[in-house]
Amino acid sequence: MNRLETLFGLKGEATVRYLDGEFQVISPGDFVRCAVTGKPISLDNLRYWSVEHQEAYVDAHVSYRRFMEYRNRGR
Repeated sequence: MNRLETLFGLKGEATVRYLDGEFQVISPGDFVRCAVTGKPISLDNLRYWSVEHQEAYVDAHVSYRRFMEYRNRGR
């Protein structure tokens, strides 16, 4: 997705593949949803995700909380 698509009013949820240090937009949109809170995260502000679980997180606190949930499930 490029910046021009945003200017033309592309709205909706994107499908994203999360990779190490980057993400790949599979189907266009301008946001993804946090896997924990359900809050929309604009692709421009997407900074936290799990490659292993293919989930996006709204911030570092939520990301850490989810990490601890998965860690505790493994015990």
